[in-house]
Parts: sequence; C-alpha cells; structure tokens
Amino acid sequence: MSNKSVTVLGSGNTGFSVAANLTLQGHSVALYELPEFDSSLKAIEKKRTIKLEGVAKQGNATIDLITSDIQKALDFSDLVLLTVPAYAHKRFAEVCAPHLKKGHTVTLIPGTLGSLEWSRVLREAGCTDVTLAEVDTAPYVCRRTAPDTATILGIITGLGFGVLPSIKTPQVVEMLEPLFPGMTPYKDAMACGLSSMNPVVHPAGVLMNAGRIEYSRGEFYFYAEGVSSSVAKVIMQVDDERRSIGTTLGYNLIPVNEGFHQAGFGPKGDLWSTINGSLMLSKLKAPGTLDNRWMSEDIPYGIVTWSQIGEQYNVPTPIMKAFVDVGSVVMGSDAWSTGRTLHDLGISGISKTKLGIFLETGKI
Repeated sequence: MSNKSVTVLGSGNTGFSVAANLTLQGHSVALYELPEFDSSLKAIEKKRTIKLEGVAKQGNATIDLITSDIQKALDFSDLVLLTVPAYAHKRFAEVCAPHLKKGHTVTLIPGTLGSLEWSRVLREAGCTDVTLAEVDTAPYVCRRTAPDTATILGIITGLGFGVLPSIKTPQVVEMLEPLFPGMTPYKDAMACGLSSMNPVVHPAGVLMNAGRIEYSRGEFYFYAEGVSSSVAKVIMQVDDERRSIGTTLGYNLIPVNEGFHQAGFGPKGDLWSTINGSLMLSKLKAPGTLDNRWMSEDIPYGIVTWSQIGEQYNVPTPIMKAFVDVGSVVMGSDAWSTGRTLHDLGISGISKTKLGIFLETGKI
C-alpha cells in the first residue's frame, strides 16, 4: 500500500477516527477545524496525539499537523477529506474556496449531494479546477469517546462513492483506494447522494420512537429494539420513493437493506433481518433527545432534498413529505425552508438531459 498525505477537515467523531486510523496505517495527516470550533483541538494540539481504540489498529496516533489555519491545511495535501455534518458543508466550502487550487480533490464523508452544493459555491467563487467526490456513508461506525480518544466500533467494507465530474472517477479511485480499500464507484455524484442510508432510516426510526426516546433518554438499542418489523415497513416505503427518484434519473439503486448488507453492516435479508443480525448496528443506542443530528441533518439535508428532486422530475414522495412535516413540528423549525434546496445544489429547473451533462463534465 502506498502512503499518502491527507488533509482531514473536521474534528468530530468521523474526523478524529479517520485522522487517527490513517495515521496508524502510515499516511501523513493534517487535521483542521474551523477557528470558531478550535477548542475541540485543545486536548491534542500540544502532543498532536489521538488515542485510537476499538476494532481497527489500536494505538497512539501522532498527527503531522493540527491547525485552524485553512491555508496551512490545504497546502499540506491535494487530497482533502471533509468529515463534517451536512449542515456545515456550505460553511466549509466558503472557507476553502479562496485557498483551493488546481489539482485538489475534496471528498465529502458522507455527502448526501453535498458535492453538488460545493460545486455551486466554488463556481460562484471562481474556483473551477477542483475535483469533488462524496461517499454514501462514513467509513467507520465510530465515536469520539474522550477529548483525545476515538473509538472505532466497526469498519465499513463496501464504501461507495461518486465523483463530480464523473469523467474524473478513475483518478479518484487511485487516490482513495489506498485509504479505504474495496471502494466501489457509482455512476456519478447524484447516484451516490441518492444512495445515502441515513436519511432513509433515521427520520422514520426516530419519529416512530419519539415517545420512547424522550421517556428513556435514549436508553435502548435503536436498531435492535427501535427498528421493529412495523417500523421497518415504513422505512422501506421511504426507500421505495428514493429508488423511484433514482429510476426516473436513470439509476438502478439497490434497496437500503441490500445497501446495509453490501456495506458490511449485517447479513443478507430483509431490512429487519439485516439489522437484527448486525453486530455493529445492534450495539448502537438511540439518541438521548429528539434534538439530534438524525433529525437536524437527515431531514433538512436528506429527505427534503430528495423530495424536491422528486418534485422537479415528477416523482411523488408522500411518505418523505409526511416525515418532513412531522419532523418540522418536532424540531420547531420548517425543514422545507431551512434545508438543502435545489437552488443550493445549483440544479433548480434544469432538465434531466442537462443534469446528466453537468454530472459528467462538471459544466452547467
């Protein structure tokens, strides 16, 4: 395996885990956080060390560069991994745009169509020579378990990714394969963004367990106990709408239960069987409150966007819309107005033909 230099943006669960694991694999890593959140780096900035625990290689990972200076972070490597929630994608794009240069490749982990939003932001900033990519889920089931510690509970073995423009897919494969072996490319970034599993499962699962979450403060196993056979039926209805959008755009998207299986989460079978047979998912507790990322990210930056794509291309999404409406009431904010829109993606009003050309060439 060839060693690479990598810049990781974001110091949350995934960022900490990715930075530590790639370092222990022998890669050179820079870890960046926005200045307004650089307090999250205080525990590690002096020794530059993250302790990695769990199922991956364990040990103390000495990070090459820890910084809140975006110029230093982007000068460190041409390969950039963005590991922040979807609601932070635009902010990071705006921060990075003046400092990115020809040859940079930015991969969103995961993306859920964030690569299209990045493309619009960079285009409007006059930055047009950057390759973008996104993956369909995080590479690990992981947590930042202490200020200086990351714990990897499971490793995703079937990570999928899409590239914008898709004509650059072979080059991105060469860059990412040494970091995450076994990755599989989608046709393009839209196919990947429509294949994210979290927005399919989380909003329905959380809202149908709302009372239990509030009463127990999340003290139950979300997948093993919360995704019962009835909840799984509703999730699969959301999934059917997602796949119908894909069909209209020319993609043959696999069902979410098959996606879980191919990613290495659990055995082959229907959704309930795959989840209940998963050693990784069965260990995960529910969120402690309804004010959590599974709501604030996966509704406005997941099913809101998918539903709007469906509407633009005449695909009904009544179940998605129902969860957006109910979720908006629970969150106390209108996800339709706060979420990621087609304008944000830069594709509002364009035909399927023009969309396909944009996804292939990056030109719009």
